[in-house]
Amino acid sequence: MSQSITLTYQKPSLSGDIKIPGDKSISHRSVMFGSLAKGRTTVSGFLLGEDCLSTIDCFRKLGVHIELDGNDVAIESPGVADWNEPSEILYTGNSGTTTRLMAGILAGSNVFSVMTGDDSIAKRPMQRVTAPLRKMGAKISGREDGKFTPLAIEGAALKAIEYDMPVASAQVKSAILLAALRAEGKTTILESVPTRDHTERMMRQFGLDITSTNRKITLEGGQELKATHVDVPGDISSAAFFLVAAAIAKGSRVTLENVGLNPTRDGIIEVMEKMGADFEIEMEDREAAEPSGTIHVRSSQLTGIVIEGSLIPRLIDEIPVIALLATQAKGKTIIRDAEELKVKETDRITAVVETLKKMGANIEATEDGMIIEGPTQLSGAEVDSYGDHRIGMMASIASLITEGSVVLNNSDCISISYPEFFEHLETISK
Repeated sequence: MSQSITLTYQKPSLSGDIKIPGDKSISHRSVMFGSLAKGRTTVSGFLLGEDCLSTIDCFRKLGVHIELDGNDVAIESPGVADWNEPSEILYTGNSGTTTRLMAGILAGSNVFSVMTGDDSIAKRPMQRVTAPLRKMGAKISGREDGKFTPLAIEGAALKAIEYDMPVASAQVKSAILLAALRAEGKTTILESVPTRDHTERMMRQFGLDITSTNRKITLEGGQELKATHVDVPGDISSAAFFLVAAAIAKGSRVTLENVGLNPTRDGIIEVMEKMGADFEIEMEDREAAEPSGTIHVRSSQLTGIVIEGSLIPRLIDEIPVIALLATQAKGKTIIRDAEELKVKETDRITAVVETLKKMGANIEATEDGMIIEGPTQLSGAEVDSYGDHRIGMMASIASLITEGSVVLNNSDCISISYPEFFEHLETISK
């Protein structure tokens, strides 16, 4: 049953500290790599969101023993070569990361499996993954010849390939690299635009030799993973909502602890800096596999900018809340080169524009992004999350500055990536 929530704030100035929950991308990968490796892997700071729990469920069906204790995870795996063939369908829920990366993992395994997700996953393009995997020798069938889920995957002997990425996608890159682990020979991936590198970093953490120079990534197949410990930093995509909240709510001062600051993910930081936001960063352990830090952010006078090109992959998930930020900036903000938004949990270009327009924003959709004129006083409205967690959180943050209440329908999807979101929102708005 979908939930509806009414959000009313008396234009509060926000204050307080928030410890950002674990990074979704890294949480997924920690379970995947821990399951591939023989032995015991432990994870701290794991995100208990629905997407990440879908990943755990898939590996349990493959015979991997996984225990949860709060945000700590213990993974006992026999290793990929000795997984059980699942008797049940692998259900990935709403998680594109689980679906696409599992395709790469299962392609070179010793098992037959069938994988499907929810209605949203059924509409998301899978051919971008199945096509290169088939070039490696993967035996994959599916709806419309593997364009969409369900996917049936028969583990097969794979061969290395050289693949020039036609679309900037960390999920596609990761699926190929995960298949390459079990492929004969050296796989090479060429990126025209750098994408998030959590997979490459975690491969090194698990003892693998992988090289990445000048947007060329190479991995020799047949290497053995070594079970280890993974410490998951906070998710910058989750932090982004509170970065924006503090910047646009007058008189605010908020501290965000444990924020992952991977340079392939920190586009939101660059955007806020260019718009003139008032914030500072204290870096934590610089030797960690994933850099992180504490961010202090205050209400700010903002100016519109152009967001495009190689910056887009570094902030693709943050664009909904960046659009909200732009409604409070002086002048025009142009977002372009963001066609990838159309194939997320929903068409995020349409969803963002329709939602903010209902609140009175001066915003127009373009073929590959949007144009926003600001600053604009936003008004309360009844809006829908479209079943997309990031649209739901954007609308909730907007309610902090609207004249009147925001009624958000289908708010329950927010638990996909940020189960504590409303609790944290309440904490800083008291």
